[in-house]
Amino acid sequence: MQYKSQAVAMPYFIAAIGLFVGQIIFGLIMGLQYIIGDFLFPAIPFNIARMVHTNLLIVWLLFGFMGAAYYMVPEEAETELASPKLALGLFWIFLVAGALTIVGYLLVPYETLAEMTGNNILATMGREFLEQPLITKVGIVVVVLGFLFNISLTVLKGRKTAVSMVLLLGLWGLAIFFLFSFYNPDNLVRDKFYWWWVVHLWVEGVWELIMAALLAFVLIKVTGVDREVIEKWLYVIITLALVTGIIGTGHHYFWIGAPEYWQWWGSIFSALEPLPFFAMTVFAFNMVNRRRREHPNKAAVLWALGTGVMAFLGAGVWGFLHTLAPVNYFTHGSQITAAHGHMAFYGAYVMVVLTIISYAMPILRGRAANPERAQVLEMWAFWLMTVGMVFITLFLTAAGILQVWLQRVSDTPMSYMATQDQLMLFYWMREWAGVMFFVGLLCYLVSFFVKGGTATPARA
Repeated sequence: MQYKSQAVAMPYFIAAIGLFVGQIIFGLIMGLQYIIGDFLFPAIPFNIARMVHTNLLIVWLLFGFMGAAYYMVPEEAETELASPKLALGLFWIFLVAGALTIVGYLLVPYETLAEMTGNNILATMGREFLEQPLITKVGIVVVVLGFLFNISLTVLKGRKTAVSMVLLLGLWGLAIFFLFSFYNPDNLVRDKFYWWWVVHLWVEGVWELIMAALLAFVLIKVTGVDREVIEKWLYVIITLALVTGIIGTGHHYFWIGAPEYWQWWGSIFSALEPLPFFAMTVFAFNMVNRRRREHPNKAAVLWALGTGVMAFLGAGVWGFLHTLAPVNYFTHGSQITAAHGHMAFYGAYVMVVLTIISYAMPILRGRAANPERAQVLEMWAFWLMTVGMVFITLFLTAAGILQVWLQRVSDTPMSYMATQDQLMLFYWMREWAGVMFFVGLLCYLVSFFVKGGTATPARA
């Protein structure tokens, strides 16, 4: 390991994987609740399971992004982290606050939790993905500002590279757009209009910059391709991502009471959103094909290639399937939306975090790559998780198509609950695909504890 302060990334990575396991467990619980309506009721109602599932997703990805930044930036800046102690202190604050919030969701009625945590002072709770109590939101802001101070100071005192600057831009954008979670107007149209400034401009805007920077960093390390070549690709990708992603926010404004012109702007620019993900796929395969060395960490290379492909399929292709206004008129809020959301999050953000963990963790433990047996198990994890997610997406897509037909297009439309009964076969298949995904995640976790074979020593 080149810089001692990179070691602060390890607890962030460990916490991220632990929370990821929790997220998938609650996803499986929700899947069963679709089939067995009173499963675990009243201990864990569906709305609470869903809230925990989505909040854990956001929190563990933030842990992953922060750990990745703490690992990458010292190496890119060629200097030690400004304050490793601050990084570790913020880790424990974030972990404890996140854990207490989840415990609060599970043990305290949501309206009581709102009263206990100051929602009467500034009402911010009750919105999808932004259900966190006020004090948790304030804590997130404090942690992220401390994190950005640490990272920015490190970049400023060291070498400035395109990779670190794009990463920094994405991280600052993440922090700035989160501030809109504190704005909760009474008018529902205005509320939804600005709510998307957090949700959309995160996942289809600044998070794409973070993803591109992480992927570029790993590809530089595992391929040996000239940095200048990779940086040119990086500039193209982030330009496409920002131009299409920012204006493409309009595809969320179709049916919320916003002006009609958003149907054109939203349709056209969100139809172009697959372009940066296609560029990312071409970029990853091109760099690996032009590699100047065979890196011993084959698993990390596989994750990097998979990220490009699955991000293009999930965020690009499945996003395009229902993004045009005339199509979205029928599909909005159906299981087709859930299909896109699952594969897009997995392909774009879950996989890129697993890529950087796969690359960095062996080095943090003193070797360039895990032993061969461990890598074989990790590759099994890759295929089980990826194929599992493909099946989840296909089954949800089939459910969504049938749902739209029975409930919204048919000459004799069925009620919502009657339609749900007709989708049970797909829900069962989705649940078994989720079990397959969970087995893959456990394989990924176990792979870090597998010993045997010869591990290549890490560089000094």
